[in-house]
Amino acid sequence: MERIREPIRIAAVFTPGQRLKPVWFDWRRRQHRILETTYTWQEQVGTTTFLHFSVTDGGALYELVYNTAEQSWLLNGVEAK
Repeated sequence: MERIREPIRIAAVFTPGQRLKPVWFDWRRRQHRILETTYTWQEQVGTTTFLHFSVTDGGALYELVYNTAEQSWLLNGVEAK
């Protein structure tokens, strides 16, 4: 996976049970619609929780990270199929 580490604009919804689900994100002037979330995990760094999402738009696999303290999103990496 190629590390990107760029802030991104993202649309997400809270599903029943207060689970966060990314729907689409903008990267390099292109909107990527998320077709599937393949894996999720969380990481604790100090007092900050980071929520990681492995998602696909059908053409590539992306790692999106939500910083719960700053309420910001980061595209952490991308792997082309």
